[in-house]
Formats: sequence, structure tokens, C-alpha cells
Amino acid sequence: MTEATLLLAWYDRHRRHLPWRSAPGHPADPYAVWLSEIMLQQTTVQAVKAYFELFLARWPRVEDLAAASSDDIMRAWAGLGYYSRARNLHACAKFVAGEHGGRFPDTEEGLRALPGIGPYTAAAIAAIAFGRRAVVVDGNIERVVTRLFAIEEPLPRAKPTIRAATDRLTPDLRAGDFAQAMMDLGATICTPRRPACALCPLNVGCVACREVRQEAFPMKAPKAERPLRAGAAFFLRRGDGAVLVRTRPPRGLLGGMTEIPGSEWHADFDPAQATDSAPLAAAWLRLPGTVEHVFTHFALRLTVFAALAEAGENVAPDGYRFVADKDLDSEALPAVMRKIVAHARAQT
Repeated sequence: MTEATLLLAWYDRHRRHLPWRSAPGHPADPYAVWLSEIMLQQTTVQAVKAYFELFLARWPRVEDLAAASSDDIMRAWAGLGYYSRARNLHACAKFVAGEHGGRFPDTEEGLRALPGIGPYTAAAIAAIAFGRRAVVVDGNIERVVTRLFAIEEPLPRAKPTIRAATDRLTPDLRAGDFAQAMMDLGATICTPRRPACALCPLNVGCVACREVRQEAFPMKAPKAERPLRAGAAFFLRRGDGAVLVRTRPPRGLLGGMTEIPGSEWHADFDPAQATDSAPLAAAWLRLPGTVEHVFTHFALRLTVFAALAEAGENVAPDGYRFVADKDLDSEALPAVMRKIVAHARAQT
């Protein structure tokens, strides 16, 4: 029996039940598949489940999502991270609703022409939603394939080799089920640590298992040290308790999200001169401690300053706005801004 046959037989018995997956024998909903695949980029299944169900309940069709406001989408996405995905999600929904009559293209080529859809996502949607034979390779599949064939080349250089090996394994029929089976195998059996090889349907042919080197794969090139940036955040309350915020520019890091005003983030930040970049003059008090956050390409350390608005400063400066404290948690605050709010609330 081929690896695909063995794996599909295992999948039919042990498949994960996920909210975006169609029941056996039922066609997949391309909208649900697309929505889940965008959310799952660099994010765990467990983290995505609640967001997926919220989005699907609030915007059950791609046309509904297209008609939503950007602010509503960003608020609903807040906390899931990698916020460019939310902007691309909205842009793609508008394109599909406006240019394709609400129907997703059913080929990899057509899907890749949509905003925010790259090679992996196009392949996954084509296979899972439309039954096309497509080569799908995510992190779980990379781990399974590198172990199965003991691919010694380190990531990311090994990606073309892994894709070619996955291509050889992918069947012409049930390619979507095969891709999901590989994902499930990596998530539940072929795990990064202590894989359950005795339960794996592919263990007989797995080179890494035979050589007892499972945890050596996938091999990875040494990571470059993540640089540190620093900056200031300014937590300003008005007399009625409302907090000063602003919306970040639509493009770039945390684009379109709500933020507590702050300075630029750079390596040579000097806290002693931080208040020079405060949004307005006030009796700024430096709070003890710092707020730490890690982004993909750098680590961030923020010094938080707090103040009460001076008498007569009840109107926000241009580009800013005051939000009632009770409404602050409903704003589209990314994780780093929520940390700032928590830090300031605990000490003011």
C-alpha cells in the first residue's frame, strides 16, 4: 500500500473535528476554508477556533464580510496577531464579492490572484475546498516529510526538497483529505517532541523512526539574534476617566489597530527624553517597570508614562480621540497595547 493509502485510511478513523471542516461526504465551504486558512497562518488551531466561530456567526457569507467596516473587522480580529492578515482578509472579501460574484476561484492560479493569498494558501484552498490536486506544505507537513525521508538539509533551504517529496506523496484523488491528514498527523502523532511513532500509519517506511532520530528533524539553520528596540507609551486619562488613543496608519506594523500613543521604537531610545514625544504637555509620571513584547523580527521594551489631562484638555488633539475606560477593552487593541493598558491600570 502507498503512503497516501495508509494515511487516508488512518485519517478516516482519526480525523480531527474542527469547526471549518466539512463532515465526511459533504462538500467543503470555500468561504469557511479560506477564512480558516488565513486565520491559521502562523497561529495555532486552538487560538483560531473562537475567532473563526465569531467571524462566521457575524459574517456568514463572503458578501457580509465585504460589507463590514474595517474598524469592525479589526476589533473582531484584535488579539489574534499578524494584523496585516485582517486587512488582506477584508480586501480579499471585497474582491471576491465585487469581481467574482461571491464565488472563490477554484484553481491555484485563480486563487493566487486574490489579495492576501500566497502559494501555500492557494494550494490549501484548491485542494480542500475544490478537490484539486495541489501540493500543500505547512509546518506540520514539513516535520512529517523531513522525518519520513530523513532530509538532512536545514530549513529554510530545504523547502524545495520538502515540496518535491510531498508532491511525490500527494494522490490524484482526495488531495484535500490527504493534505488535512498530513496536518493532523503532524499535530497529533508526529509532534515536535516525543512523537508517538508506534501509532503512526507511516512508521514502517519512516527513515527517521528507523534510525531513532525523529527529534533531529526538521533540521534548522541557526536563528539570528532578535534585535531589541525600545520606546515610550503615554497613558493619559481625562477627568472623567477616558483614555487618549489613536488609530495607527492602515499600512505597516499593527496597521489600522488602536494604540496607546507612544514614541518611535528604536535601539538607542533614551527614557530621560521620552516625554519630548508625548502627544501633549502634562505632568508625566514614569511608571515602575517596563512592558515587554516580542514581534517576529524584534523584541520590544516600553517605558510607560501616565498623566491626567490638564484642565481644559478635554478635547483630543488632531489624530487622537478619547475612549471611555469601560469601552477600551472593546477597541482593536493588539496584544502589546493591551499589555500597556494592563500595566498602567495596575499602577494608576
